[in-house]
Amino acid sequence: MTGWIRYRRSVGLADASCVLVAVLGLALLAGCRPEPAGLEDPASAPWNEVLDAARDREVHMMMWMGDPLINQYMRTWVAPRLDSLFDITLTLVPAQGNEIVSRLVTEIELGAGESAADLVWINGETFYQLRQADGLYGPFVDALPNAAYVATQDPFIHTDFQQPVEGYESPWGSVQFVMIADSARVTEVPRTRDALDTWIRAHPGRFTMDRSFTGLTFLKMLFIDMAGGMDRVTGPFREDVYAPVSDSLFSWLESLRPYFWREGRSFPEGVADLHRLFDAGQVDFSMSNNDGEVDNKVRQGILPPGSFGWIPAFGSIRNTHFLGIPRLASEKAAAMVVADFLLGPEAQFHKQDPAIWGDGTVLDPAQLSPEWQRRFATATARRRTPAPAVLRANALPEPAPEFMIRLDEDFRRRMVRP
Repeated sequence: MTGWIRYRRSVGLADASCVLVAVLGLALLAGCRPEPAGLEDPASAPWNEVLDAARDREVHMMMWMGDPLINQYMRTWVAPRLDSLFDITLTLVPAQGNEIVSRLVTEIELGAGESAADLVWINGETFYQLRQADGLYGPFVDALPNAAYVATQDPFIHTDFQQPVEGYESPWGSVQFVMIADSARVTEVPRTRDALDTWIRAHPGRFTMDRSFTGLTFLKMLFIDMAGGMDRVTGPFREDVYAPVSDSLFSWLESLRPYFWREGRSFPEGVADLHRLFDAGQVDFSMSNNDGEVDNKVRQGILPPGSFGWIPAFGSIRNTHFLGIPRLASEKAAAMVVADFLLGPEAQFHKQDPAIWGDGTVLDPAQLSPEWQRRFATATARRRTPAPAVLRANALPEPAPEFMIRLDEDFRRRMVRP
């Protein structure tokens, strides 16, 4: 669906034409949906009642759909099992980040009776924005039976961009940022910021970053390095930290602009576009928020066969991605059943296979049955990225969401030309 207002820091400032389109869109989607099942607050109900209320329902799930293998996992593995096990129809709706926030906040502001979405795939920035707008249902996670298997002691799981999750979103997968190079082209990667500066200047036109989530994650890593380490950006957003460090960061990037791909006149819109440039030999580096994606994309033929992932000396951001239920969702019970299924050992094990998705699990194997412990212990290993212990040793937590919001604004203001 098109025509939704774009979320800004002051949510709700949209012109009349955008609001009209949103009203029509909401009315159209709401008019096509059946009456919701009769369970007002499924998070407080016994699980057997939740299962009964979820039967023969349709769950509209908003998610990023830019990866063919993820789409295939959801459509050909998840959806048929939800249908056969629970009589739930899963309908995928393409949307991500700001677009999800715009849709849900618009529904709230317009007084919509129900949401066009029942389940949303979100990250920390989106979680922050939706919590600010009171757009999420919960807490619901403790009511999910499979939540008992989650690695709750993992600091990268019980917080999201340094925000306590508090049961308002269910963990789905665990990933860590990696840089990507091709051994046929690059024999020694620039691991420090100074080395990267030298490399970019010595290889004009061979480096760029995307202007979406992955590129912003890279900017956050550079910001943390320039700030003097994670201790400087731990806790709530601070303007006195952000202002001087961000000015140094963007002054440095502006000095490198003439050496970027296309002399910095444009940037790839998303990481998929960056992968294509890398595979075509136009740039020498790509990057990913998922350390398992290198194996995954080489298998698909999207990345060159010599591709490998590596971590800068200053570390890389690790985070968990989550599933939330909109406060106005009409199918909360069915959405909880879907979230619980995706949290189960079978679904978590299947999607971590690099040939399927390569997404890391959020489960603690020690909490699982002996059979599942054995299967996770002998799972297909990734071959093209650092070992899990190396990744963990160099993992950086996400800073507060305002850092990403401000970096996004400043990148577009100072680096993205009209």
